Amino acid sequence: MAEFVIEGRTRTKGKVRPGGNKNAAFPTVAAALLTSEPVTLRNLPDIDDVRTLLAMVEGLGVEVTRSDRHTATLRAGVLRGTRPDPELLRKIRGALVLMGPLLAREGRAEFGHSGGDRIGRRRVDTHVLGLAALGAEYRHEDGELRLTASRLRGADILLDEASVTATENVVLAAVRAEGITVLRNAASEPHVQDLCALLVQMGARIDGIGSNVLTIYGGATLHGADFTLGPDFMEVGSFVVLAAVTEGDVVIEGVRRDDLRMALGVFARLGITAEMRGEDLAVSGAAPLVIQADLGDAIPKVDDGPWPAFPADLMSVALVAATQADGTVLFHEKMYESRLFFVDRLIGMGARVVLCDPHRALVHGPARLRGEPGGIPSPDIRAGIALLIAALCADGQTVIRSIEQIDRGYEDIEGKLLALGARITRRP
Repeated sequence: MAEFVIEGRTRTKGKVRPGGNKNAAFPTVAAALLTSEPVTLRNLPDIDDVRTLLAMVEGLGVEVTRSDRHTATLRAGVLRGTRPDPELLRKIRGALVLMGPLLAREGRAEFGHSGGDRIGRRRVDTHVLGLAALGAEYRHEDGELRLTASRLRGADILLDEASVTATENVVLAAVRAEGITVLRNAASEPHVQDLCALLVQMGARIDGIGSNVLTIYGGATLHGADFTLGPDFMEVGSFVVLAAVTEGDVVIEGVRRDDLRMALGVFARLGITAEMRGEDLAVSGAAPLVIQADLGDAIPKVDDGPWPAFPADLMSVALVAATQADGTVLFHEKMYESRLFFVDRLIGMGARVVLCDPHRALVHGPARLRGEPGGIPSPDIRAGIALLIAALCADGQTVIRSIEQIDRGYEDIEGKLLALGARITRRP
């Protein structure tokens, strides 16, 4: 266990490069199970969750070779089993994406309880129903899920929610199924697009990438590939807010503009100034933040939703930005009923926030935040980084505990912050 000690009110300045997309790492690692040829993945984030997933597939019999911290080559020869290590599975929810390729390759997949952030109920029904539409049979008893399939056939499938991981599971199974699969209400986030791009590089044919209707032509023999993951746009968004609330002057290098269009639009409504310069994003916090009211001087609302809507994983940092902006804004978190509970910690730091219900919070700013030297916990990845950003713009010292949560999603966060001039120390 470790904690961060942060001294607030330091202006950030400099350049920073985000790591690879954490949420793309899971499905691209899973895709390597669909071929016995080597699949090399580059720009993998060197974070706890990815290391756990690689250990998990090694336990299944996949040979994993690391040429450096951000590159791994996976060769899935003969697998030793179809049940991921239960202890490792309890650490990360993203490992559920192994369900589709195990079923497609071995005709069987067995999963116990999965872990991940505790931000509310996260159902797996969509995964199972999508795979069942391809011909899988399933049984769920005592927390154990077992799927079997002697033969997978393409189907016309309408997902009951645009679940990212369920979409990935169905796509990973459908590329090995017989015939054509049309997947409707599919998630289309950048990490889903990365998975589809890798599968196409491996020999699959997928139409509609980037849309909510995917057509997968099954039955292709997949081969090895060499693929580079895109940058983590959640990390980019976090650095955008950091620069804005610390009156910083920060350049975020190597971003993908198309991944950020909605996020930057919402941030602009909170008064954040950001400018694309080629493949870099320059953020200036020199001017005061002012919330842009809706027409008629109505209180604006920020809400999340499936891509290309504002990402749920950026709601926490956007809320912190609003505490430092002049005006009032309503945040409506539609996806997870426990995501906003961290605002109690912000209120304790001096933020003026009314938690209307589990899904809505009204923020009135600006508020001068004060540090919490007695310590506050990091409840999940996104709340953890949000509290860290709040501490960096607060008066005095703040101690943030349970930082293993932040480490699960952000590589060397204190190193990057120190390079920008932040005063932060990691200690046992």
